[in-house]
Amino acid sequence: MITVAIVEDNRLVREGITDMLNELPDVEVVLAASGLETARLKAAQARVVLLDIGLPDANCLRLAESMQKEAAKSHIIVMDLLPAHEEIAQFVNAGVAGFILKDATFEDFVGTIRSVAQGERVLPPRMTSTLFSQIAEAAVRERGEAALEEVRMTRREREVIALIAEGMSNKEIAQRLTIATDTVKSHVRNVMDKLALHTRLQIAAYAHGLGE
Repeated sequence: MITVAIVEDNRLVREGITDMLNELPDVEVVLAASGLETARLKAAQARVVLLDIGLPDANCLRLAESMQKEAAKSHIIVMDLLPAHEEIAQFVNAGVAGFILKDATFEDFVGTIRSVAQGERVLPPRMTSTLFSQIAEAAVRERGEAALEEVRMTRREREVIALIAEGMSNKEIAQRLTIATDTVKSHVRNVMDKLALHTRLQIAAYAHGLGE
């Protein structure tokens, strides 16, 4: 069962999301709050936290950082109409696992929750190029393109990087390369270690930054 906590100040939206998610056989809403009630959020120990970053008078970024340190088993999904790419980068760096646009379909909404609950990182396609561009440019500025190119990757690791850059999940990569999903996960961990990266989004940004 995927336990979910919702932080949304609009009562109609909050109750609507709660009702729809509770109708699913594999999802249970364990907390629905109108504000950043940090203690209740951490006590709920939900696997997925849906966080509206448009909350008035609230520092959602600080909450995300705090949750990652004190409630590491909770995966945060940020909800907004269309956050600025600067905000996206900040939340990615804070460890947020995914983003949901409020005009997404219910199928996409639920798909994001399920993917994040399984440890995936999810970004809506229309945000992707902006985020990739920014992170890639920052990586090149901070570490230098030559430093990135000098990192030695196996042929299989480069294949995995390229497929992540296409937006594929571990399962899809495993099917494309005809290998086990656990093997893909191992390659992803190796890539992150070699590049000193922390998320699949940053791996994809690395690939885009080098023109792969």
